[in-house]
Amino acid sequence: MLAGLALIAIVLWDAFETVLLPRTVTRRVRLAGFYFRGSWKPWAHLARMFDSDNRRERFLAIYGPLSLIGLLTVWAVGLIVSFAALHWSAGSRLVTPDGRAGFTDDLYMSGTTFFTLGLGDLHPVAAVARFLTVIEAGMGFGLLAIVIAYFPVLYQSFSRREIRLTLLDAWAGSPPSGAEVLRRLGEAGELKALDQFLRDWEYWCSEVLESHISYPVVAYFRSQHQRQSWVAALAAVLDVSALVIAGIEGLPTWQAHITFAMARHAAVDLTQVLRASPDVAATRLRPEDLEQLHRQLENAGVHLNRSPEAKARLAALRQSYEPFVVGLGRLLIMPVPAWSRVRPMRDNWETAPKRDGGPHL
Repeated sequence: MLAGLALIAIVLWDAFETVLLPRTVTRRVRLAGFYFRGSWKPWAHLARMFDSDNRRERFLAIYGPLSLIGLLTVWAVGLIVSFAALHWSAGSRLVTPDGRAGFTDDLYMSGTTFFTLGLGDLHPVAAVARFLTVIEAGMGFGLLAIVIAYFPVLYQSFSRREIRLTLLDAWAGSPPSGAEVLRRLGEAGELKALDQFLRDWEYWCSEVLESHISYPVVAYFRSQHQRQSWVAALAAVLDVSALVIAGIEGLPTWQAHITFAMARHAAVDLTQVLRASPDVAATRLRPEDLEQLHRQLENAGVHLNRSPEAKARLAALRQSYEPFVVGLGRLLIMPVPAWSRVRPMRDNWETAPKRDGGPHL
């Protein structure tokens, strides 16, 4: 009886924290946390065995929606077993076709009650058994109703995240690159549009932080387009903000400062929420890469500050966020993009379909 009551409390509290509580749950001992960590690791291990990037992405895309069904199944099984244990502890006071009731009958009775089937081949005969039946039927109906209402909220959060990601393709390329944003604006003579770009992405980072803290499972949902991910977009926004803060001739830095603050906040907090391990040894921009980046941007009319102080400032900014975005990318198998492109690549909007239905790059 005590075990049954404890398991009911664990399942209901876990469902409350996952579905209804709109804030971070820092407690490590948590049913949903064990479920997602325990199911994601083998799924990610299998995904890494695919040689084709397209097949790997299709396989990983299944995990997000499937994990929701799996979590609901875990909750349902937990409650069914719990109420079966309570029926059994009360003496299995059920009427059965053969006149004898055991734990398997309690389990069957609990399952049909939870899903409100009401088949009638078993029914309770004692006050305690009737009370348990009524409580379980109401609990099962309420849990299913809450979870069904929970699904649209998740997909709305996912949709809002992906709309901005799709827009990033024309600004930063596929995969997105912070330096590519500056290069394209510089070649077009539209560097004045950078402030609005950073302002829009400040709000995007805020929305991602809020939605992924409230519903961490959304972080596992993959983008609908190849070479795009929310981790890559977050890294690109941090990169372009860091470059502007370090110093670009003729560009103000205030908007870059506040966008950087919001984006880094999202990276650090989501690393903690998803239990990702920051990669303190991450180095995405070697000295020779930085020199090449300077030349690329100068050819586009964008002049970075080359002073030792500016390079030291850029290195400090990078160290404050790169370990977190690299850790997130490694956990979720969402590669963090390079700072700049070493060769020309077509954007997603420039691709054309192959005859076999695959993307033509």
